[in-house]
Formats: sequence, structure tokens, C-alpha cells
Amino acid sequence: MPLADKIRPDDLNEVFGQAHILGKGRPLKNIIESGHIPNMIFYGPSGVGKTTVANIIAKKSNMDLYKLNGTSASTADIKEIIASRNTFSAANGILLYLDEIQYLNKKQQQSLLEYIETGDITLIASTTENPFFYVYNAILSRSTVFEFKPLTPEEILPAVERGFKLAFEDAGKEMNIENGVFEQIARGCGGDVRKSLNTVELCVLSANDDNITCELAAELAQRSNMRYDKDGDQHYDLLSAFQKSIRGSDENAALHYMARLLEAGDLPSVCRRLLVIASEDIGLAYPNGIVVAKACVDAALQLGLPEARVPLAQAVVMLATSPKSNSSYVAMHAAFADVQNGITGDFPRQLQNVHCDGEGAAVKGQNYLYPHDFPNHYVEQQYLPDELKDRVYYEFGENKLEQAAKEYRERVKAAAKKRS
Repeated sequence: MPLADKIRPDDLNEVFGQAHILGKGRPLKNIIESGHIPNMIFYGPSGVGKTTVANIIAKKSNMDLYKLNGTSASTADIKEIIASRNTFSAANGILLYLDEIQYLNKKQQQSLLEYIETGDITLIASTTENPFFYVYNAILSRSTVFEFKPLTPEEILPAVERGFKLAFEDAGKEMNIENGVFEQIARGCGGDVRKSLNTVELCVLSANDDNITCELAAELAQRSNMRYDKDGDQHYDLLSAFQKSIRGSDENAALHYMARLLEAGDLPSVCRRLLVIASEDIGLAYPNGIVVAKACVDAALQLGLPEARVPLAQAVVMLATSPKSNSSYVAMHAAFADVQNGITGDFPRQLQNVHCDGEGAAVKGQNYLYPHDFPNHYVEQQYLPDELKDRVYYEFGENKLEQAAKEYRERVKAAAKKRS
């Protein structure tokens, strides 16, 4: 049996972390202690106590416990559980713990719905992905969602100490542990208790001369702190944190999140996001920002990792410390909103391509005014369709460059009015 299972707590008070939902007077603890268990969805990363809490609930409720994993469960497995609801063993009701519910298809999730509603089955589902995206809405609306969070190193430390004690007993020998090993493992496993205990087990199995050093602990836990799935929430959370840090002009945070993305080998996502940021968040406040960002991205793609980190760091710091403007981004969304809502209209006559006017044409001739024929290369005429002729999508930003452009625009428009 893995060490993580050997020291799995049997009581809520022994569960590591999750004080925000399991602390004294907190909601989940109160629900469990009441004995009336509703349908629940536990959401959070692996190794933070979701299965442990579900097991404790099953023991306290005296219900018949069934466990399924969404990665391997079939419709037949679900039907078998449903069929057992009227048996003697299920006299106190059925508690179904469904791990990784996001892997069940909609039809499989729907097959449980009727029995959840009648109370024949109480569902506790767990998922590492956002349930509001992956769980069938009808089940979601009949369940209470509790979020489990990664543990802090301080919360993991007691588990590491207990793990070493039990591992020594199982090995039947004394071992010498260098100062700092407990802390090294607690820090190096990304808030995942299971990973930290797996590292403890590996340390005991691989120690030379029964000596466990910080170097050994660091080597065994070196990549355990990386939580990353290119198709999951961690991917989008990291990219979101990366962009928001640059937008918020915090180059230190931006470099941190970039390092996590690149350590996971996700060079393409960093490059794409930098190019978006250069236009979305810096924009017209520093129009050359995208030129520099593109040059850095091109260099990074040509160099490959690990050297790609150098030009990408330049782009990150440049964008984070540049003045910010989202005026063109906002204008773009406003224009798209009109188009998507069907607010378009016909082209003004003077903008149409030159073609023959029929006998019934109300206005003959295109009557287009060529701006380069006028002072300052500007002349007043209508460009938007009649339905939108007074629409304003773009508002000049407060930064120096956009204000200079605004001043120039106002000056040439004033001169054109004087001429007319």
C-alpha cells in the first residue's frame, strides 16, 4: 500500500489543510457533522484531500459507499449501482463517490439525475477541472460546490514528518535525516500531500547508507512543484496571471509566471500571449511595443529553449514597464458588437467603387473627395453608413502619443471648417 494511503486520516480533525471549509464553524465541516449529507462537488487539484474527506463522510453517514472513477467508469457500472438501491445493504442509502466526473459524458451524467433528485443516491463528485465548465448543468444545480486549495508548505510539514516516521517503522531501520529535509519536501511538491508522501517514500528507498540529505530530497521532488496541464485550468490560469501581471505593470510577477510556463516547456503559448498583450494592453501608448515584442518572439522561436528565455525576458520587462492603453482594443470590440448585432447599413455613395449610375439613381456621380487634394490631407465627408454616421468607437487614450494624435486631429479638423 502506498505511504499516502497508509496515513490517510480517518477523522476531519486530522485532515491536512483546507481550514477555509473544514475549520471550526466552517460550512463543509458543519454539514458533515450534521449527518444530513447533500449532493456535493469537490473541486481542486490532485492530492489535496478530496478523496480523504469523501471517505470520512461515508463512514460518518453509514451509507453504502460506492466508488467510481470517471476515467474508467462505464454506463454499465452506473446501472449496477442504480440497481442496488433497493437491496438490504443499501438500507441507509447509497453514497456514490465519483472521482474525475469531468470524464463522464453528458448521457452518463444524466443517467444519475433521476436518482439524485429522489434521494436514492447521494452524489459526492470530485474534479480537478472547473465544474462550471465540465459538469452537466442539471447535476451542478442540484449540488453544492466546495473548492479545495493547494496546501501551504506549513500545512504539508506535519504530513511529511508522519510519513518519515511510518516509513522508518516499515523499513525496520534507523535513518539519519539532514536538517532541512522536511522543509525541502514540503516546499517542493506544489501543495500536493500525495506527491510529498511519495517523495518521502522514495527518499527512504533510495538513501545511501541510510542518510537522507537535502540534495536527495531536492532531486526527487525537483519537478513535483509544477502543476501544469496544457488542456486544463492550470494552463489558462497561468496565462491569465501572466497577462494580467504585464497589464498591471508588475514585471516581477510577469517574469515569475513566464518562468513557470517555460519550465513546463510551453514556449508557443508565451510567444502568442506576448504578441496579443503588445496590442491589447500597450497598444497606441507605445506602438513600437509590438515591433519589439515580435522581434523578441522571432528570436526566441529561432533559438529554442533554454536560450529563448533571454529575448522573452526582454519582451516581458519592456511590455510591463511601458505605458498602457487599451483604446484600440475597446474600439475594436465596439465595432464588432454593431456588426454582430446586424447594425451595418449601406455604404455611403462616395465610398462605393466607381460604376455606372442607372437612370433611376437619385444622385449621379460618386462625388468622392480625395483627401490628398486638400490642405493637411484632410476633408470632411461621411464615411460610416447612414445608420451609424454619428457612432464613435475609438476614444483617444490619456497617454502622450494618443493625446498628440488627438491634438493633431482637432487642429486639422478646425482648419477644414475654416476653409468651408
